[in-house]
Amino acid sequence: MEVRLDVFLMIVGAALVTFIPRVLPLMVLSRFQLPEWATRWLSYVPISVMAALVAQEIFKNGETVSLSINNVELLAAIPTFFIAIKTRSLLVTVLAGIIVVMVLRFLFPS
Repeated sequence: MEVRLDVFLMIVGAALVTFIPRVLPLMVLSRFQLPEWATRWLSYVPISVMAALVAQEIFKNGETVSLSINNVELLAAIPTFFIAIKTRSLLVTVLAGIIVVMVLRFLFPS
């Protein structure tokens, strides 16, 4: 099997573009102590990103915002949310969400 130079350079470039933004901040920030307020602020970044991604999938139906009863993802989010609060388990929450979406899509085909 032959690897063309242009394909190899694209793979190396994609690896660098992925690697550098993740490693460079870690290398820089590990050299000094962040203030307590900055550490507290940074602790909210992962959950904020996740909430933005999930909200986009739940509330959008195509290109429009859908708060109707026909929005299966929104209906599935309600019991999944309560399961997440009750169990505090990511695995159980994800499995429950998948099962609820499957059941709702079976009951309400679009």
